[in-house]
Amino acid sequence: MCVYLRLMSDAHDASTTLGTVRTAAALLIGNEILSGKIQEGNLQGLAQELRGLGISLRRVVVIGDDIDEIAAEVTALRTTHDVVFTSGGVGPTHDDLTLAGIARSFGVGLARHPEMEQLLRDFYASRCTEAHLRMADLPEGTRLVRSAEIAWPTIVRDNVWIFPGVPQIFRLKLPSIRTLRGGPPIHSRAIFTKLEEPEIADALDAVARDFPHVAIGSYPQWTDPAYRVKLTFDGTDEQELDRAISAFQRGQERRS
Repeated sequence: MCVYLRLMSDAHDASTTLGTVRTAAALLIGNEILSGKIQEGNLQGLAQELRGLGISLRRVVVIGDDIDEIAAEVTALRTTHDVVFTSGGVGPTHDDLTLAGIARSFGVGLARHPEMEQLLRDFYASRCTEAHLRMADLPEGTRLVRSAEIAWPTIVRDNVWIFPGVPQIFRLKLPSIRTLRGGPPIHSRAIFTKLEEPEIADALDAVARDFPHVAIGSYPQWTDPAYRVKLTFDGTDEQELDRAISAFQRGQERRS
C-alpha cells in the first residue's frame, strides 16, 4: 500500500509582477571557505530570497581571494546570468580583493565614493582612519541601494550586487534585492512518504516526463521514523503542481 503522510504547500509571492530578471548566479569568495576554517552561511538565505522574487538561482561558484580569479568569474557569470551576487572580500585588509576584482572585470578603476566615504566618517567619527576609508574605494560606476532594514547601502555595479561575507550583515542587506523585478512567483508542494526511493522511482520518472515544467526533488532520510522520503514539486503554475502530484499518486498506486 502506498502511504502518504501529509501534503505541504508553500507559496512565495514576488514583490513585483513579471519583469526582466529571471536568472541569477552567486560567487562566494574567501580562502576561509575553501580551507574549511568557516562554514559558509549566506547561500541558503540568498536562494530563499531569490525564490520569493521568482528569480532562479542557476549557478554557485566558490573561489579564493585571488583578484584575477575574481575578475574572470565575475565576467563569466555576469555575461551569462541576469544578475550576480558576490559574498565576501569587501573589508579593508590585504586579502579583501573583491571590489578590485569586480572593477577589473568591468575594465574600470576603483574610485572613492563620496556617499560611502561620508557614511564611514559619520559612523567611525574620531576613530576613522584611512584604512576605514578604503572601504569607500568602489568600482567606478557603482551605485548604492538602500533598504529600510539597515543603514548601510548595498554596493551594485551594473548587474553585480556586492555583499559582505559576514552572515549577520549579509542577512540584514538581503531585503535590498527586493527592488529587482523577477518572474512569476514560485510555488512549492511537499509530500512525505514512508516508502523508499526505489519503490517510487518509476512513478517519479513518469511524472517528470509528463510534467516538464515541474521541478521534482526527492530527499531520503533515515533518522525520522515518521517518513522515509520527502518529495517536492516546484513550479509557477499551482494547478499544474496539483496535477503532477495526483499523477504521481495514481501511478504509484498502480505499481503497489
